[in-house]
Amino acid sequence: MTWLSGLPSTLRTSYLSDMRLLDSGFVRFWALIALVAALLLPLALTSFWTGVANQAFIAIIGALALNLLMGTTGQISLGHAGFIAAGAFTTAALVTHLHAPLLVILPAAALVGAVLGVLVGLPALRLKGLYLAVSTLAAHFVIIVELGQYQAQISYGSGFAIPSPSVLGVEIASERGWYFFLLPAAIAVLLVNVNWLRSAFGRAWMAIHHRDVSAESLGINAARYKLLAFSASTSLTCFSGALWAYHTGFVSVEAFDIHMLIQFLAMVIIGGLGSVLGSILGAIFVIVLPNLISSAANALPFLQGLGGKVFEVQIGIFGLIMLVFLILEPRGLAGIWARVRFYFQLWPFKYRSWES
Repeated sequence: MTWLSGLPSTLRTSYLSDMRLLDSGFVRFWALIALVAALLLPLALTSFWTGVANQAFIAIIGALALNLLMGTTGQISLGHAGFIAAGAFTTAALVTHLHAPLLVILPAAALVGAVLGVLVGLPALRLKGLYLAVSTLAAHFVIIVELGQYQAQISYGSGFAIPSPSVLGVEIASERGWYFFLLPAAIAVLLVNVNWLRSAFGRAWMAIHHRDVSAESLGINAARYKLLAFSASTSLTCFSGALWAYHTGFVSVEAFDIHMLIQFLAMVIIGGLGSVLGSILGAIFVIVLPNLISSAANALPFLQGLGGKVFEVQIGIFGLIMLVFLILEPRGLAGIWARVRFYFQLWPFKYRSWES
């Protein structure tokens, strides 16, 4: 059995190995490659595609927040677009009335999200399944209506212009400048998210997801941890909404519709529910795909006749892809990556079932 010593270690044999962020040389190698590629990417991209990458960073933060609630804790939420709107309008209000700087507005938006999470989570403690989904969807509409009233009174319905922010005296105005601000922001949220999952909170959330009654029998206060999950998720969501407002430069309540909700649901479903990596891959996929479709519609002669139907085509493709993943690949893009990773980790040895 000496040949076994040549195999890479894919099994976790101690608590320390289970707690490592980068648990193998394979993962460390590809994490380094991804980081270097991300730092060099703006050099190869046009301003338009750098802007798409910035949208993807903001979407990654929002997808990680939704996955924390739906994928990790098992609490269905259809109010995600409303919480993003709350973060964006927090930015608009603080900029309009107080001229607050970026480094003040971002923590304020996260705090607003944490409070909203408690307010929405309290009535949802005794709800599950469809009833929980309907209650969070109702919260979305309540938030949108209230923000619409605020927009009508303050800006007479025209929305709010958000000027380019400054950080330590440096103005962030170009897409490349935003790229090098949003990249570390997304990495920071990723590290926070991963460490939450490694903590007692994360293990309690996962226990509640699998069986909340069994979790309570083990001494876990399910109501408390559900509230914490709602609060943590909506805090990150409002944080991403604040970044969205600054990057877009304009905030209007009409932007936060059901289409935005469908986009984020597609991110966590296509990426793989419960997977941090899946949320990242799903966010990139959902943000990049519509732009590829639009570029193809403009470049390919047989697609130029689509005209104003590009949006409908995008929605149709999203629906079809979500259906395919739900039927054929429930683990999403993260499941596909796991199979590729295990193949190369075990190569040249192949997995054999016990029956064979």
